[in-house]
Amino acid sequence: MGAKTDQTIGRAKQAVGAVTGDAEIKREGQRQEDKGKLKGKLDSAFDKAQHALENLKHKVARK
Repeated sequence: MGAKTDQTIGRAKQAVGAVTGDAEIKREGQRQEDKGKLKGKLDSAFDKAQHALENLKHKVARK
């Protein structure tokens, strides 16, 4: 699943856990939301690294 999907499903599980009083579902939702946040940060860092590498390639090619 994607980062946003994990975050959304995680929040939904937390809400279901809160409404039903199921602490395990609530914790599972928190873990899934955290997983989605981490995926998002990793994707962003990867994109930045790729962009920096492309810029470096262009600078080297010009010389």
